[in-house]
Amino acid sequence: MENATIEMSPAARPALSRKEKARANAVVGSVKWKWLKLASLPVATLIALAVHLAVGANEPAVDPRSYTIFLGLVLGLSLAGLALQIFWTGLRQWVLHNFPLIAGGIMLLTTWQFITSGVRWLPLPYFPSPASVLQSLLFDWKILAESTLHSLAVLLSGYAVGVAVALVTGVCIGWFPIARYWGMPLLKILGPIPATAWVPLAMVLSPSGRVSAVGLVALAVWFPVAMLTISGIANTRSSYLDVARTLGADQRFLIFRVAIPAAMPSIFIGLFMGLGTSFITLIVAETVGVKSGLGWYLQWAQGWAEYNKVFAALAIMAVFFSTIMTVLFKMRDKVLVWQKGTIKW
Repeated sequence: MENATIEMSPAARPALSRKEKARANAVVGSVKWKWLKLASLPVATLIALAVHLAVGANEPAVDPRSYTIFLGLVLGLSLAGLALQIFWTGLRQWVLHNFPLIAGGIMLLTTWQFITSGVRWLPLPYFPSPASVLQSLLFDWKILAESTLHSLAVLLSGYAVGVAVALVTGVCIGWFPIARYWGMPLLKILGPIPATAWVPLAMVLSPSGRVSAVGLVALAVWFPVAMLTISGIANTRSSYLDVARTLGADQRFLIFRVAIPAAMPSIFIGLFMGLGTSFITLIVAETVGVKSGLGWYLQWAQGWAEYNKVFAALAIMAVFFSTIMTVLFKMRDKVLVWQKGTIKW
């Protein structure tokens, strides 16, 4: 047995070679996928430029240079990102994650331009090209900036008032039985009514359109935040309260240091729901009796049949509302550290 050698059987050799081959193919596939991700944005931008130069002349009323410059900037930044990611690991991760998403957005713009300016499947002027929308953004940037600031002021004012009233309402009804007895019927009757249904009364009762818009936004926020606050306060674990009482906690401590912190997950769900309804109410409220704001600009542009400006306002709304929602998610991650990452935005 001293000179005995262990040889691999012929049947085992193909099995091992197949495993090695599969591993090598996986490595090659991951490398190819990585290069596809890196090249996705420059390739998509070049396709968009080609389509734009081919069909952009079909819209004589639109200056195509602004859209060409935009696509050129995207191409230049993407190439710069490809060059810098070789030396910058953090940028490489960002590029690999975001280039395919941005490339998808560019291809959507390309498809949009092709079916509007190219083959005219969608009728003008109701469906303008992305070049026309970008031109409207650049031409009306001052009035769009003023409208965005006005909408932000109305939204934040109404949201703050609505949240403050809703938190007081929710804590009182959720904690005190007498408040629950008298408050819940009122909440059940007034809460389900959409805030936009109060527009006629708001125009009559409020001294100005801005005050009515703030009040309507506050009313839209009040109901979902109050209901989720009541649910969170009422469902506080009795073991938490019993331990605090055993240690000598008074009622104020139980409310502010036990019940409200325990109800924060439910309260934040109400805050998100209220923020969504406040967006809808803001746009509707600004179309009635208000002379500024994104809702007013949207109605004004639609009245003059300038649908390129309508789409420009919609683009601003998408960025505006998404940014506010992102800020609220950041606040949630700061307050509810133990739940961070459960819901991504």
